[in-house]
Amino acid sequence: MKQLLLLRHAKSSWEDPDLDDFDRPLDKRGLKAAQLMGHELATRDWLPDLALVSSALRTRESWRLVAVELPALPEVVFARALYGASAADILNQIRQAAPSSGSLLVLGHNPGLEDLAKQLAGPMSETKARKRLDEKFPTGALARFVFEGDWSGLSSARLTHCLRPKDLG
Repeated sequence: MKQLLLLRHAKSSWEDPDLDDFDRPLDKRGLKAAQLMGHELATRDWLPDLALVSSALRTRESWRLVAVELPALPEVVFARALYGASAADILNQIRQAAPSSGSLLVLGHNPGLEDLAKQLAGPMSETKARKRLDEKFPTGALARFVFEGDWSGLSSARLTHCLRPKDLG
């Protein structure tokens, strides 16, 4: 059984309007939310052995705070291709993961991440999780999927959880 964790970066700051979008840092709320989501991953034992992280500043900062909470650091790939990526682009990145990876975390951006989560959520998905996903996939949100098979053939999966920072803290 494979596990896919789709995590949207935590809340970013718009304080400096001159900053390029790629270079926006997390705001105070985002710093807290990222650490909270990392703690939740560790508590639930949803530990990735591979993390694909957008190379934008807010995703790198989110990852740093998530990783601090994990008992062991997985292999991490920072990918510029995940910045502004469509659902199809993100799925392509996932499909290239090594078959030996049992648990993969993708830390990226909307709308691509939310679109992919909705696309992947198959008919066996948990009703409560699907309802939350359909309502909103805000900054810091996490969608957890499980499926049988290899990453290269991923087209749908069972959505087991959709967690938002406000629901946890």
